[in-house]
Amino acid sequence: MDIAFFTEMGFTGKIPRTHENMRTEFAWMCALNATHYPITSAQKISYETKIDLGIVIIPKKNPNFNLDSIKSVCSKVAVMQEGPHWYFQDYTLEKQINYFNTLSSADIIFVHNKADKIYYKGLTGHKDVRVMKSLMIDEAVGDIKEVKRNGVIIGGNFVSWYGGFDSYMVASSQFDKVTAPSMGRKQVGEEQLLNLLPYMNWKQWIHKLNEFKIGVHLMRTHAAGTFALNCAYLGIPCIGYKGLDTQELCHPNLTVNIGDLVEAKYLIDKLVNDNNFYKNCCFDARENYKALYHESKFKI
Repeated sequence: MDIAFFTEMGFTGKIPRTHENMRTEFAWMCALNATHYPITSAQKISYETKIDLGIVIIPKKNPNFNLDSIKSVCSKVAVMQEGPHWYFQDYTLEKQINYFNTLSSADIIFVHNKADKIYYKGLTGHKDVRVMKSLMIDEAVGDIKEVKRNGVIIGGNFVSWYGGFDSYMVASSQFDKVTAPSMGRKQVGEEQLLNLLPYMNWKQWIHKLNEFKIGVHLMRTHAAGTFALNCAYLGIPCIGYKGLDTQELCHPNLTVNIGDLVEAKYLIDKLVNDNNFYKNCCFDARENYKALYHESKFKI
């Protein structure tokens, strides 16, 4: 099957499997051997080009997109969920309606989580809504060094989108130093509480993450679930909220109800003080990743 992705990125071509910034959509493109096209350039594609399935990631900042130009060069067109399923409800009413109409006109809707599948089916009445699992490409990661892991890292900073305050309160109950990646959204002064990592590409991030003993990501905004997935790939236990497939499936014994910081603090205490529990969570995370999220298991 000849598959193409259409996004707001400006390049045309395939993603090499050793790409150092192998974000989720790039990993999908690699796994599906898909060609990428800028979303606005469909009309420039030769009609001799046969595309069986075009997968469109609608830009968050410009949801007023009509699929007709892509339908003209693709036998089937799918829309891929971008961000949490409620994101579009912050648009103007006109844009919300346009987004709904675009979803409804697609042949397939791809989503991140089983909860998203239920939502989009209910929203649109669409018969073909499928989960497209997040994944990682081994060649892009490269060789992971064996290191002595120390400390805790949380998945985001002090904004509601990332749930960093929840994560910080749990992490700091056991650790004096709490590390977090640098994000586009941030609060003034958060560096006084967090050890913020410098910006880095995806490969550098994976190798840096490998240095930490425990991950905490109590994020209510559910989308692709890459932090929990990255931790599982490395065999790092990650405490997170229910509703995110990568968290629930890779770290089942470390998944708590949204807002249950009492249970989350209990679990981080157990990870720190019960070595057998810690080792079992490490093993389960890696084995669950291999069984459920390895590229060899990927299909759409």
